[in-house]
Amino acid sequence: MLCFNTFLISATPLPLTNAQNSKTRIRTHNISCIPEAYDDDDETGSASKNTVAVPHHLKTITSTSNLFVKHCLKLRRSSSYRHSHGSVLVVGTTPIREIYNFQETLQDRPTVECLLVLDKYDVPQDIDGRSIHVVHVSSAVMRKLSGVQSIDSVEVIALMRIPSTFHVVSNSLNDEDRCRLFPFPHRILVLDGIQDPGNLGTLLRSATAFRWGGVFLLPGCCDPFNEKALRASRGASFQIPIVSGNWTHVESLRKEFQMKMLAGHPADDQDSNKVHRLSQDFADYVADLPLCLVLGSEGAGLSEESRQACELISIPMAGEFESLNVSVAGGIFMYMLQPENRRVN
Repeated sequence: MLCFNTFLISATPLPLTNAQNSKTRIRTHNISCIPEAYDDDDETGSASKNTVAVPHHLKTITSTSNLFVKHCLKLRRSSSYRHSHGSVLVVGTTPIREIYNFQETLQDRPTVECLLVLDKYDVPQDIDGRSIHVVHVSSAVMRKLSGVQSIDSVEVIALMRIPSTFHVVSNSLNDEDRCRLFPFPHRILVLDGIQDPGNLGTLLRSATAFRWGGVFLLPGCCDPFNEKALRASRGASFQIPIVSGNWTHVESLRKEFQMKMLAGHPADDQDSNKVHRLSQDFADYVADLPLCLVLGSEGAGLSEESRQACELISIPMAGEFESLNVSVAGGIFMYMLQPENRRVN
């Protein structure tokens, strides 16, 4: 089943409600952008909702004590601050360019609030800075905001709005909501407690590369707009629908779209009769079936809910390793199970 609705949400964050206690079905304006489960906040403290905007007349920032620099630093370090403001720092020319190129295919542009360009450098090619406020910053400011010691490869940072394709759901879903969250639900990646931002970002990048229809984050996952996740995703966080919710919402999607539930799991002697082996024959068998692929964290593995709800599937390995890194395994699964009509031979 395909849903072709275009989904937009208000840029104003709305409070979350308890999904189990709420009787109000979720509507467009009830989808929030403040993920309570994300806990990568640091010493920056609780999120302030007083926006610190860069003055339009300002063309240069040289001091790391500048209030706008401090605001940007909090956006990079604190998940709650990021989502309360609905803004994120994207560091580096390559991910910014990839986001721009993707948005161009949609005849749209991401909302860029400001471009911070290293002093004596120009706005990189393929990034149209004519209608964007460009501020040149000193090497000290660039180093502070980028989070890296060597800024040789960092010439620009973009302050962007969190995309409208990212949602946190807290209430129950109706048919319209499900279609709007995932317009193309043939292949959905479900991440179960993936806390490492590098792994999560890499999985987002692979899901985007293999044209999966979206990514669902179960409780315990890190923020997809965490600086390390953004770096690993190379802009994919802005290119694919991402929804954060719980198993009740996944079950709702399964019923609505008649999805087959699969979960990656290492094969062992005890489970050998219960675990499917990934193969071309298996991929062909499920090619026309809508499916969810669930991947658990390397440390804890799949949650009990995931194990009970899904058919387990493993990657055959000739070596003696018990399992692969979750982002590596996820890439293999998504390549083999990618939609048949999009597969590159």
